[in-house]
Amino acid sequence: MTIQRRTLIQAAAGATIAGLGAPLYAQGATKLKVGYLHTPAVDSHIWLGQQMGAFAKQGLELELIQFTTGLELFQAMIGGSLDVLSTGAVVSNFPARGQGKVFLINNIEYATAQLWVRGDSGIKTLADLKGKQVSTTTGTTAHVFLDRALRSAKLDPAKDVQIVNQRMAEAVTSFISGAVPAVALWVPFDSTVKDKLPGAVKLVDASAFFPQAAIVGGWAARNDFYEKNGATINKLIAAWVEANDRIVGNFDAATEVVQKQYPQVPLADFREQSKASRYYSSAEWRAKYADGTVTGWLQQVTDFFVQTGNIPNALKAGQYFDTKPYLGVVKG
Repeated sequence: MTIQRRTLIQAAAGATIAGLGAPLYAQGATKLKVGYLHTPAVDSHIWLGQQMGAFAKQGLELELIQFTTGLELFQAMIGGSLDVLSTGAVVSNFPARGQGKVFLINNIEYATAQLWVRGDSGIKTLADLKGKQVSTTTGTTAHVFLDRALRSAKLDPAKDVQIVNQRMAEAVTSFISGAVPAVALWVPFDSTVKDKLPGAVKLVDASAFFPQAAIVGGWAARNDFYEKNGATINKLIAAWVEANDRIVGNFDAATEVVQKQYPQVPLADFREQSKASRYYSSAEWRAKYADGTVTGWLQQVTDFFVQTGNIPNALKAGQYFDTKPYLGVVKG
């Protein structure tokens, strides 16, 4: 498992980017081990919040540890290496097994999951995938999307196609090399496809199945950490809220900050990739927490994992998703 460890030091001398101001070092800060995926849908709030000094303002010092998949994230957290994590669709998996408590949602991965086919494959429609190989990373946002897309074309994912399970970087490489005719990926891997295989065609993305197959990503905490550190969870939410409202209120400035963590992706392309996620203001999220909308979105993906992963005695989203901290921090 390849893990990149980063400890971000919040210093008063931090550079000012896009006029957002330099962060101040939090004296006597509470250190928090945070696992994350390096995709815009997952880590945009983190990078923006760091640059704004939002976490430092709440007395938090984040030790950020990058992982390749949400599956590895949860395995590390369950093993005690992480306090909290931010991920995609897998946030609806392990908590349904009683492993982790979900407390914060980043966004809807509205069009971040995409199905690409080679221009020379002869695949023009989803139905044309019958009998073909499709590379993806199973158990992830891309897999959830692929399952929905195949079923929409009356294809049985277990019988009518051959799903090749690879880490996403390897899945994309297999696609580009011609080893497989199709790949279900998540952004920013689409940039690699566009760059290395100009003739590739995006057949469909997750937006085609919204809201019936809405995929949300967000934050979960280790069970014992969550039970004992309510005040820290509240501070994390408060910092996230500041970053989230900057994303919603000044998208161009916010994406300019975050894009610096993606130097291989031009700013214009990065902004388009960021638009593949659907963001809501903190007040709008409050309403969706309170009326059960978010719980319903989480449950849809949990149902997928129950079906494909044979999760025994799975918890319902209403049991593993705790809305109280967010509703307490963001007043109506």
